[in-house]
Amino acid sequence: MTSPPTSATDPVGPEATVPPEAPMAPIGRLFAVVAFLEAFTWVGLLVGMFLKYVTGTTEAGVWLFGRLHGGTFMIYIGVAIVAAISLRWRWWVTVTALLAAVPPLVTVPLEIWLRRTRRLTRRPRVLAAEASEQGPHQAPR
Repeated sequence: MTSPPTSATDPVGPEATVPPEAPMAPIGRLFAVVAFLEAFTWVGLLVGMFLKYVTGTTEAGVWLFGRLHGGTFMIYIGVAIVAAISLRWRWWVTVTALLAAVPPLVTVPLEIWLRRTRRLTRRPRVLAAEASEQGPHQAPR
């Protein structure tokens, strides 16, 4: 099953350029792991904030998960930028991935969507010989 056309340059969606059996790229796997870690540390920080501000029992959760989440957030931003360049994401996919780190737990559904649309799989590059056969105006970007 193919997706509906997304643009004139990508007539049948991103999955058309990747074989169905194509494995996830190493940077795609790293992105998936870091996205889940970012969400996990968000949950820890939210629980820590509940314990600190609602029950008033301890500040240890905010102290620990605040640091873990801050570090994981920075790693996520870096990995998202590297993945966007390496996997040749469109600009709006990159912006969506970066913005997904701000609200709690949004990196998980984003990672699921990226996996389902095969955006965590490396797209094959057109060889120079194929590009010259297509002509200068038809070569993919």
